[in-house]
Amino acid sequence: MQNILDLLTLDVQKEHDLEHDPEHKVLFSEPKIYDADGDLSKRWYVYFSFQDPKTGRLKRMKNIYGKTNRYKTKESRYFLLGLYRKRLLRLLQEGYSPFQDNKSLHVKRTNKVEQEREECDSLSVLKSKVDLVEAGEKEELDVNEGNITVRGALDHALELKVNVVGVRTLVDYKSRCNLFVKWITENHNEIQSIKEVDKKVMSSFLNYVQLKTSPRNRNNFRTCLGSLFQVLEDNEIVAKNLLKSIKTLKTNPERNKTYSEKQHQDIFKYLETEDPLLLLFIKFVSYNFLRPLEVCRLRVKDVNLDSNTLQFRAKNKTLKTKLIPKILVDELPDLSKMDGELLLFTPTKIGGMWETALGNRRGYFTNRFKKVVKQHYGLDSDYGLYSFRHTFITKLYRSLINDSSPHAAKSSLMQITGHSTMSALEKYLRDIDAELPKDYSIHLNS
Repeated sequence: MQNILDLLTLDVQKEHDLEHDPEHKVLFSEPKIYDADGDLSKRWYVYFSFQDPKTGRLKRMKNIYGKTNRYKTKESRYFLLGLYRKRLLRLLQEGYSPFQDNKSLHVKRTNKVEQEREECDSLSVLKSKVDLVEAGEKEELDVNEGNITVRGALDHALELKVNVVGVRTLVDYKSRCNLFVKWITENHNEIQSIKEVDKKVMSSFLNYVQLKTSPRNRNNFRTCLGSLFQVLEDNEIVAKNLLKSIKTLKTNPERNKTYSEKQHQDIFKYLETEDPLLLLFIKFVSYNFLRPLEVCRLRVKDVNLDSNTLQFRAKNKTLKTKLIPKILVDELPDLSKMDGELLLFTPTKIGGMWETALGNRRGYFTNRFKKVVKQHYGLDSDYGLYSFRHTFITKLYRSLINDSSPHAAKSSLMQITGHSTMSALEKYLRDIDAELPKDYSIHLNS
């Protein structure tokens, strides 16, 4: 039976006073606060009664303390108990019963909270405007003013990026803007307006990033600031996007290596007994060519074993549908009796609740793979979960090309992997060295 305190403390994003529902008044009493007449040495709590299904009479339920009595001021205790009272009332009106299993209600609320948290993250850039130089207060921007500060202009550009890019991208943009404005403040405090930032200043900042970190990170800063300066140019806040005239540096891209046939066979065989759950996770990456993050997003309802398809949200794309190959279908347990809202993968089982952020779920399986597999086989940082995607796309392409032309093989592969264009697929195949020529020894001996 779901613990009521878990449900009470789940939603911390929004609190709204609710009207009483007449249909439920007979089932429970209105939650009330016991404050011991203001005595902080005694325990404060929320209490209520609920109709006992056996007697039909209201029965006093266990007191709800939560973390209330950790606080030593009346204001803090009243505030927290007020939240508990309102949440409890809402739960009761939504159908919570202390005499029943409330699992479905908990799953529903967990999913709602996770969605609200994502929405809140995306809106935080627009509404919270934490100062970007670790000091000062929120700055209001009037785009009609002649002199707009660097911070104010970039804040405005970030606002206009809401609903255009993803939440994680917004967070990354904001973090990079934070460092840029801080650097401007420390090294060019004479600059008061965004219009005073010229190419020389921008190049100096990018050089600073390169020397402190890497050319790749420098290029990422260039991309981020270039995107925001383009917004400023489009809105006539700056005359032109300075970043367009600054070249991208050549870098050595990092990628996961492809496993050899023996390596992946050994790993699969080892995990059959050592960690079957992790093995199934890897097979979703291997056989359905999903990214680990995409696997972590999957819920039971996303897997349709009647049509052998799954739906998922891909990188920078809307919801997509993929065929589940029979080799993977045969590995799946019976999902028909599971609640569709449950996550497909949790630390302990297929189909369960896991109240943590998406990035944390991906990080958990990454670390689990490191401890169970990489340490056992002595694999270095070039190998990871993503390596299985490279491995099996390479394997599939080389198999397809045996019976068809390269173009036909790529056309078939493109449908399977989900690449949006042929050029994107061809670049990917080149990057992972999937395309190798036939043996050319005969030409060397001629």
